[in-house]
Amino acid sequence: MKDFILPDDRDMGTPARTGAPVTLTIDGFEITVPEGTSVMRAAAEAGLQIPKLCASDNLEAYGSCRLCVVEIEGRRGTPASCTTPVAEGMAVRTQTPRVKKIRKGVMELYISDHPLDCLTCAANGDCELQDMAGAVGLRDMRYEPGQNHYDPFGIGTLAQGDARARSTGDLGNPDYIPKDDSNPYFTYDPSKCIVCSRCVRACEEVQGTFALTIEGRGFDSRVSAGAALDDFMSSDCVSCGACVQACPTATLQEKSVTELGTPDRSVITTCAYCGVGCSFKAELNGDELVRMVPYKHGKANRGHSCVKGRFAYGYASHKDRILSPMIRDSVDEPWQEVSWDEALTFAADRMRGLQEKYGKRSVGVITSSRCTNEETYLVQKLTRAVFGNNNTDTCARVCHSPTGYGLGQTFGTSAGTQDFDSVAETDVMLLIGANPTDAHPVFASRMKKRLREGAKIIVIDPRRIDLVRSAHIEASHHLALRPGTNVAVVSALAHVIVTEGLMDQEYIRARCDWDEFQDYAEFISDARHSPEATEALTGVPAAELRAAARLFATGGNGAIYYGLGVTEHSQGSTTVMGIANLAMLTGNVGRNGVGVNPLRGQNNVQGACDMGSFPHELPGYRHVKNDDVRDIYEEIWGVPIDSEPGLRIPNMLDAAVAGTFKGLYCQGEDILQSDPDTKHVAAGLAAMECVIVHDLFLNETANYAHVFLPGSTFLEKDGTFTNAERRINRVREVMKPLNGYADWEVTQMLAQAMGADWNYTHPSQIMDEIAATTPSFAGVSYDMLEEKGSVQWPCNEDSPDGMPLMHVDGFMRGKGRFIVTEYVATDEKTGPRFPLLLTTGRILSQYNVGAQTRRTANSEWHDQDLLEIHPNDAELRGITDGQWIKLASRAGETTLRALISERMSPGVVYTTFHHPDTQANVITTDFSDWATNCPEYKVTAVQVSHSNGPTDWQEEYSAQAAQARRILPAAE
Repeated sequence: MKDFILPDDRDMGTPARTGAPVTLTIDGFEITVPEGTSVMRAAAEAGLQIPKLCASDNLEAYGSCRLCVVEIEGRRGTPASCTTPVAEGMAVRTQTPRVKKIRKGVMELYISDHPLDCLTCAANGDCELQDMAGAVGLRDMRYEPGQNHYDPFGIGTLAQGDARARSTGDLGNPDYIPKDDSNPYFTYDPSKCIVCSRCVRACEEVQGTFALTIEGRGFDSRVSAGAALDDFMSSDCVSCGACVQACPTATLQEKSVTELGTPDRSVITTCAYCGVGCSFKAELNGDELVRMVPYKHGKANRGHSCVKGRFAYGYASHKDRILSPMIRDSVDEPWQEVSWDEALTFAADRMRGLQEKYGKRSVGVITSSRCTNEETYLVQKLTRAVFGNNNTDTCARVCHSPTGYGLGQTFGTSAGTQDFDSVAETDVMLLIGANPTDAHPVFASRMKKRLREGAKIIVIDPRRIDLVRSAHIEASHHLALRPGTNVAVVSALAHVIVTEGLMDQEYIRARCDWDEFQDYAEFISDARHSPEATEALTGVPAAELRAAARLFATGGNGAIYYGLGVTEHSQGSTTVMGIANLAMLTGNVGRNGVGVNPLRGQNNVQGACDMGSFPHELPGYRHVKNDDVRDIYEEIWGVPIDSEPGLRIPNMLDAAVAGTFKGLYCQGEDILQSDPDTKHVAAGLAAMECVIVHDLFLNETANYAHVFLPGSTFLEKDGTFTNAERRINRVREVMKPLNGYADWEVTQMLAQAMGADWNYTHPSQIMDEIAATTPSFAGVSYDMLEEKGSVQWPCNEDSPDGMPLMHVDGFMRGKGRFIVTEYVATDEKTGPRFPLLLTTGRILSQYNVGAQTRRTANSEWHDQDLLEIHPNDAELRGITDGQWIKLASRAGETTLRALISERMSPGVVYTTFHHPDTQANVITTDFSDWATNCPEYKVTAVQVSHSNGPTDWQEEYSAQAAQARRILPAAE
């Protein structure tokens, strides 16, 4: 396998440009660059580094530090190279005596108001100010000590001043500002600030939060995180790390670097949180991870990150992590630590025995959307090739299976149509059922950047999310629909477009089935779909909806982005098909800036679907009933493949309660916390005779497990993840697995214990098998990924470099298919006992069931699940902010604190599901999507009332969990 060769990772000073070629000379070297390129970048392209402090190639040129001055023949003065564009025939000199003198003088001024504690500074060896002082040849400073920002008492040495400040708390220098340690991940030390504004500009241009400003003027200038009494923790800062990454000194510094030292090597890998799939440089000292730095050549994130990917990796070494296999005969017994051989033999004997007693279909698997493609492929292979059935399911179905079904029916493929870069060409975004600033924050930053450039956004969500209104952006329309009425709203939008003649008939005739469109147009034109007719049902004002429809149809390039607020409904598949109809109606599929884009929740939701984790589909979305597809796998695997679709998770649980499903291997999922109707999940697990949990921690599902196999983190394995844009990214081993084995090795060992002859020695061999059997992955190999960095499937003979943009010349199925989308109300209804509607979602600092992020400092932002409730609903019930309340539905009840919020519409409440002591899914029902069984998490009728403490169920659950997690010491 080829070694990964790092692309040029230098900071080129200013962003790249596109345009006509311009030729100039710099220090006698001739170079040709695109029009609009800065002199600084042109010099860097020629291999000539001009000193700089305020410039960075992910920020627009600023020209404040004056260190990058040059001389240009025929021009007066010494212009800043970062703000000076190239011109044809320009002759630039970067190292004249005049330029050198100016730079050295500028650097002297910086150093005159900067502590000279370089040997003990956390940025020693990784400080641009230090580097530039060397670059300009500064060896001495002429200025006498005087008024400064770095010496607390002006008594001559920073060390003495710091010691006295710590001991007395009395600061004698009014210009000295103490270090801000409030953020758990980084510090802000104003005494080392050179006021280059890179942090402020990164917060604005890259992140789009606008949390930082420069306050004061002249000598009194400083970076401020908000109002006078704000610190970084209390400000609007979202801890994305863009400011830390931008800082050229130790002013903003990771606490991990301060503690562990400057890293000396790095490994490029992929984040294991959300579906954006950010690339990172994992920087280490030896085998110790020091920090995660967003990789500038990552095509999904383009050098940006969020608080989770940037900082929340500490769970990998958390004390709660289980590193030894464990077994027990009954869930009433404590766990016993055993060897790997003993645990695997115990598990294999149990599973074989169950199949012998109850039949081959009495056991199954659950694959993980957090594990690699290769690991997921092996788990579904385990059930099909070793267990001999198709009982395989995944949380990817629990969240996004309607995407696969709906887009497969309409477009012919089960994935998003664009890459993330496409948003830069979008004119109108239609965002429905997604909250990107919390769930997909790096992509949200790219959306916000485009909105600041003039694009419009229509938000369809019962909650006022940040993209409705926040710093420097505001939605053109917020359609605050009633939960459960997605289909009615989407149909009303289509009704306006069709009845007002706003559809793109030329596109429809050329690209879609015209006869099906005629039937659809007749259906959607019916007056019952009009905004006026649906207003009472959806709660969306007719005039607002009509205006939104007109904007989307006529506003230019229209892109639709959606999330779990679309799919996790009883009509999730219908809504996805309605979204596809909207895109085809307006001609918004098949070019940059448009398309239908599902925002996947977890890092490998797309990959879990691609790898055949569904009971009715083999890898590549091919049905198990097809003889030709089964023949491919039977030839390679050497065993017959069952043609009968297997059980989905809810069917497994039903069958367990009924006594026919007895064994489960669950890798990397916590169905007791993440799946709906927690009581039913618990009953199903309790009825099984062998539950194997393969995970990092004793999660909630492990309360009912008989075998625990320790898992490995994304830092401890090789493989690939596939993100929401179909991008296959390499995951690389940063450190050796603490448990001894990567997850794919554990699955292989279990298969071998069951009698299978599996002998993979590296995940690249598993990918080779995937490529040999799956048409959309036919051209994928580790060698190719090392060469290209990443690729978007389909990657095969027809598209050897992948396909960033799908359906360009035609839909994958041929003609696009319009499908009638009849609104059918959910069976979950409000009434006198349960008059409110509960919807659920995520928050920025936490992730999914919280197993990872709760074991990091991210809990300082969100240490418990809260119930957001509108002030009117709270007042009617006498509920105050922060009060303990009981949340009850027909399925169950729990207690949590109230958060009174005008983000909510009256009659709707909202909570997250990150904390197991709340177990929000004890409230949700078992209603699900008609086509895919995707649970209806987003619509639950509830009542909110006062509470005196935990519910009986919570107390029983807590007691059972404590009992189930007892661990006996390892046998001598």
